[in-house]
Amino acid sequence: MAEEHGFQSPEGHRLCANNCGFFGVPTTLNLCSKCYRDHCIKEDQAKSAKSAVENSLFLPSSSAAALAPAVVLSVISSPAVSAAEEGGGRVPTAAGPNRCSVCRKRVGLTGFNCRCGTTFCGAHRYPERHGCTFDYKAVGREAIARDNPVVKAEKLEKI
Repeated sequence: MAEEHGFQSPEGHRLCANNCGFFGVPTTLNLCSKCYRDHCIKEDQAKSAKSAVENSLFLPSSSAAALAPAVVLSVISSPAVSAAEEGGGRVPTAAGPNRCSVCRKRVGLTGFNCRCGTTFCGAHRYPERHGCTFDYKAVGREAIARDNPVVKAEKLEKI
């Protein structure tokens, strides 16, 4: 209808270049704020992808050759994989994060993660109940020693 009457919008009010229905400004490439934000995000992703490709192409061949065996060895020497391949039996520490490692009860999201690295139900969450191998006393001693350093004053000269 504005075209029919020859109405020209003021200089500051232009519709978004993406035709989303909002107004754009020249400082944001005639895009509205949402379209401009999306445009900037796409540019950042393109730049990061380009730099990642360039970094992988310029990786020296000696460091790439040294990196590949380390990754393969870490995958092969994984304890859960080797135990499953060798004995085929259950490994209590490899129980899924949704089951208690002692009673195998399904815990879902309410499981308790112990410092020994396993998940337990409400009955076995305490270290005394599941025979925890984590040394709480040593960690406590280290924390106290780290937080409370020994402070010795300089000796005064006697007159």
